[in-house]
Amino acid sequence: MKLFIDTANLSEIEQAASLGVIDGVTTNPSLLAKEGASLKQTIEKICQLVDGPISAEVNSEKAEEMLAEADELASLHKNVVIKLPLTQEGLKACQKLSAKNIKTNVTLVFSPNQALLAAKSGATYVSPFVGRLDDQGHEGMLLIEEIRRIFDLYGFNTQILSASIRHPNHVRMSALSGAHVATIPFKVLNQMYQHPLTTHGLEIFRKDFLSQQK
Repeated sequence: MKLFIDTANLSEIEQAASLGVIDGVTTNPSLLAKEGASLKQTIEKICQLVDGPISAEVNSEKAEEMLAEADELASLHKNVVIKLPLTQEGLKACQKLSAKNIKTNVTLVFSPNQALLAAKSGATYVSPFVGRLDDQGHEGMLLIEEIRRIFDLYGFNTQILSASIRHPNHVRMSALSGAHVATIPFKVLNQMYQHPLTTHGLEIFRKDFLSQQK
């Protein structure tokens, strides 16, 4: 399973990339607003830090306007993936971009039917928001499993990008449920390599090493 970092913070992206385990980056208008960042300038800088798919989201509501935004964003770098909403207009734009071999990420997916429509529209990635489903009392990971089953049954090439990740267990379950990608916040990435037994074991090893130096 691939791991993307879900942030528009350049420092976080640089630190994550230094670990050598990050395959791409996802951004959205909320993450950009949090950083007070310009979409185009930020995407250009991210592409310098990570050599992998970089999702940049359109903000228009009509398909034709989305396409105009998409052409501009796609021209920034070969790794840019156009992020589109799961709406009728978004699906129209997805079909046209796919026909032009421009990679797409259809976002805000909350049902298998929505994922099916995105796949039939030629989406490169489909982004189910597992955390937001959990917040509403649903099983977010069940959605990942159902989408994977549908895609496997009918041979869709669309990749499942598990999004709205809240904690390391979401990453574990995304992997076990068959997601092709999980996009994770920087905080969760740092939590993934931490374990109290690892910390405790290192303390013992260091203590024993120091005792041998006396």
